[in-house]
Amino acid sequence: MSGFLTTHVLDTARGAPAQSLQITLYRLEGTARVELARMVTNDDGRTDSPILPKAAFGVGQYELVFAAGDYLRATGQAGAAPLFLDEIPIRFGINDPQSHYHVPLLLSPYGFSTYRGS
Repeated sequence: MSGFLTTHVLDTARGAPAQSLQITLYRLEGTARVELARMVTNDDGRTDSPILPKAAFGVGQYELVFAAGDYLRATGQAGAAPLFLDEIPIRFGINDPQSHYHVPLLLSPYGFSTYRGS
């Protein structure tokens, strides 16, 4: 196996990388979620290493959960409770263990988007 998983979180409201945002990766096994990794973004909005390194990479269903609410509160963008966005789960499949999967997140207090990046 030679694939790996990365992300990049950009705060579109501030026009800057989202620093210190917690991300949790789960592998979905039937109805169970198995936690594989927990990381925090660096000054560039990326993790310091792949979220899922080559040695642990495999075909399957996964979920990245971005702790957007904590980030928005820490940056003064949260607004009144309850938050419109709190945890953002993104479920995706990996079907090619030889590929690099990049799942970026574009984030603002009232919206987000993602795509399969390169």
